[in-house]
Amino acid sequence: MNAESKRLTSPEITSLCAQYQQDTLAVCVAKHVLATGTDAEIRSLFAFSLELSKKHIELLTAIFHAEHFPLPKGFTDEDVDLHAPPLFTDSFWLKYLHDMTIHGLAGYGISFSVSVRRDLRDYYHQCNLDVMEVYNRSLDLLLAKNLYVPAPYFLNPKQQEPITDLTYALDFVGKQRLLNATEAGNIYFNLRKSMATKALLIAFKQVSKRKDVRKVMETGLDVAHKHIELYSSIMHEENLHTPPLLDNEITTSTHAPFSEKLMTFHAGAMFKVAITYYATAMTTSMRLDIVGHCEACILRDLKVAGRCSEVMIKNGWIEKPPEASDRKEM
Repeated sequence: MNAESKRLTSPEITSLCAQYQQDTLAVCVAKHVLATGTDAEIRSLFAFSLELSKKHIELLTAIFHAEHFPLPKGFTDEDVDLHAPPLFTDSFWLKYLHDMTIHGLAGYGISFSVSVRRDLRDYYHQCNLDVMEVYNRSLDLLLAKNLYVPAPYFLNPKQQEPITDLTYALDFVGKQRLLNATEAGNIYFNLRKSMATKALLIAFKQVSKRKDVRKVMETGLDVAHKHIELYSSIMHEENLHTPPLLDNEITTSTHAPFSEKLMTFHAGAMFKVAITYYATAMTTSMRLDIVGHCEACILRDLKVAGRCSEVMIKNGWIEKPPEASDRKEM
């Protein structure tokens, strides 16, 4: 590898900065859970996850320093109050951690695929192994505690059949066909994400002391509620179950364990991630009504994510990424 190819590419810089933000946020969340949680098994898993995040941050810091790249601020001890009472039950945090590992697997996969340098590929390869371990441990613990509700089961077909009628995918009017396994699975998965997002937004709005932050949480709640009602009705029409709501796993605390910056960033990140999953559901669905619903959900989520970014920018909470050189001004 020549000297030029050792320089960080723009996607590599983007990935490193994004992963630094996510890991520093994960540290803040884990510290709060360890300070307030009472379930020994869940605490042990968060302690394990915390050590992994610290290891990632240490390696990322070394890369930034070696490249003489300014270290992102991310999130620090200023963004978590270890004296705050619990905001959620322990079981919520276990479900939360499991969902975050799914985001991590997707993020590390993308970061790996856009990295050219071998040291970065090795780093993301290890990160994938780390997050898969947390995924397995969190899912095993959810199953052991009877807290995991799997997606609906479908009967096995007697034989494979080809699609021979165009109305299977192009029926604009009339009675909709039944959901296929792909569509039902995507709807269930996105419902679970929306319910986790809704619970976070309710809790963040409950503890926030800033009018602008509370307003954006309220906007996000309206959207999350609309999406949950929409997709739940589709599932229930076909007698398929939906994931349980998590609203009752929020405590009555009004003492914020996290900074306004962290809560706003986290809310925006949840909607940005949801956009990618709705896009997947849209492109794999063969029912036009579901395609249309996914498109509408993406537009609504983009609006909320944009509102979160507005609040972040107005308060100076977003770090400016590197920009292309303006050759016209040189």
